[in-house]
Amino acid sequence: MILKKKLLVTLLLLIITPFFAQTKEAKKTDKIIKRDYQIIDCTISKISETTVEYSLPNETLVISLDLSQVAKIDFASGRSQSFDTSSTNTTNVPVNPQSNQTKIKVNTIAVLPVPYVNSENMESSEEMAKFAQNDIYSKLIDKSSNIFPLTVQDLRDTNSLLHKAGINYKNIDETPISDLHEILGVDNIIAAKVTYTLTQNQTSTGYTSGNAKVNDSKTKVKTQEVSTNSTQTQLVYNYHVYFDMYKNNTKIYTQSRKPILNVKDSWMDSIAYLLKRSPIYVK
Repeated sequence: MILKKKLLVTLLLLIITPFFAQTKEAKKTDKIIKRDYQIIDCTISKISETTVEYSLPNETLVISLDLSQVAKIDFASGRSQSFDTSSTNTTNVPVNPQSNQTKIKVNTIAVLPVPYVNSENMESSEEMAKFAQNDIYSKLIDKSSNIFPLTVQDLRDTNSLLHKAGINYKNIDETPISDLHEILGVDNIIAAKVTYTLTQNQTSTGYTSGNAKVNDSKTKVKTQEVSTNSTQTQLVYNYHVYFDMYKNNTKIYTQSRKPILNVKDSWMDSIAYLLKRSPIYVK
């Protein structure tokens, strides 16, 4: 009886052991470690010069991933393959676009953030830089028929690509235009800048009123006067607008203009004036 039990246990072990071993083996997968530190458990089917193709566990759908997003692959066999991550930007310094080129879209124009700088203290405004960028973008969209065949790159795409490259309104002037073409993937770029000084003009006005009385005996005039003085302060904006346009790394248009009026939003009139006289604008 005891012998039969031992034989039964032995048979069960012989049957169960390969099953568990096979199950354990099935759990092994390839691992893709992305540059943003995301780990994907999968089965890799193909790696080309630009993409890696894989399927998720228990799925047959093949997914393609840009190889520029991959930092390392750990294969189920135990082999590992690393990819160049030196171009990954971890600081607020523009990256070299040659390491992660965007395909250039022909007849596409991008509007860069517009530095808006106080010339006296060199302080710049992020809010106004975005506002001015949006103003140019809106003017282009409103006159899309006048800039045909150009299409305007969406501002979200433009600013997202610049942000990923570590570029903002503060260092946009320091970035080579050739790099910006590659980063944004466009063949046309508008780069504007607004500088200004702010002064105050004060004007005073006076008003006098009264009644005169004549004393016949002494022939003298007596008056009772009431005087009112008021002072008005007016802010004077002295703008200088710079406007550059590039096509395929070549500057095709450059102008500057001072608005006729010295009011708060007069720089917008200069932008409209320069844009309508640019090479891309067709009446």
